[in-house]
Amino acid sequence: MKAAVVYKKGEMPKYAEFVEPIVQNENQILLSVKAVAITNLDKGKASGKHYSSKNDDKNGFVVGSDAVGLLEDGTRVYARGINGTIAEKAIIDKNILVPLPDGISNAVAASLPNAVAGSAMALKFRANIKTGETVLINGATGFTGQMAIQIAKHYGAKRIIVTGRNVKKLESLLELGADEIISLKQDDETIIEKLKEIHMETPIDIILDYLWGHSAELILTALKGNGSFTHKVRYVNIGGMAGDSIQLSAGILRSVDLQLSGSGLGSWSKQEVKVLFSEILPEMFLLAAQNKLKVNIEEVPLVDIEEMWNKEVSDGKRLVVVI
Repeated sequence: MKAAVVYKKGEMPKYAEFVEPIVQNENQILLSVKAVAITNLDKGKASGKHYSSKNDDKNGFVVGSDAVGLLEDGTRVYARGINGTIAEKAIIDKNILVPLPDGISNAVAASLPNAVAGSAMALKFRANIKTGETVLINGATGFTGQMAIQIAKHYGAKRIIVTGRNVKKLESLLELGADEIISLKQDDETIIEKLKEIHMETPIDIILDYLWGHSAELILTALKGNGSFTHKVRYVNIGGMAGDSIQLSAGILRSVDLQLSGSGLGSWSKQEVKVLFSEILPEMFLLAAQNKLKVNIEEVPLVDIEEMWNKEVSDGKRLVVVI
């Protein structure tokens, strides 16, 4: 079969012939793959930099974590891969899949799950979002950030503030449901004062952070209290696009009612993942099928995987490999 194969971590996947995977037990089934999104998770695993990366395989390994495809009976599903998925065939767990509704394309369906997991899981389980709350999304111009805006609105957020460096893209987020934008290209003091002003007017309940790094330091500084009673803030880190480490003052932790947590592989319970597949993803697939979610993607054929793997995609699009 044709597949996107990495022979050494750090190298780009190659379009190559690879041995077709073989079902090993009764819980595994073969999927004819039709579309796979290229995510930061997949790139991190391929490079060996993600914490869930496996050891090198001398025979190479197929990249890709999930896929949309067809079962033997023709049922169209989204599923997580037991092996790599950017290939003509992949092995999946027959108990962990989601049938797709009519009206959603393979490519759109493939683009959603990583972003949904990267936003809905944080909102629902780490932040316990309630109707009428104010949400700050740090780093909202990417694909997952765009989905987070729409999902936060769907879950009842009353006000959504977004940050990012691409001013033009930030302005377009107002059309997705954002209420206020903050450019991270401004000087530190201006950003901190703006955040303080917003927090004073409409206390921030939830922060979804896709950047970490210096921007997180600025947000946390803006939240710092002065000894008075403070509004509780649930701060959830989901990504580290601006850096993996920050400096955090102990004074900030002591001066504000702050819940600091992370959302990602390894942090979710089995029950939460079960809800993701049984409730959250089916709901989001249906919303997309009904054109109630705006999805920004670019489709590429498998044969072009080497050329497209590290492509800088504009406007927060998600690359989707179609097979």
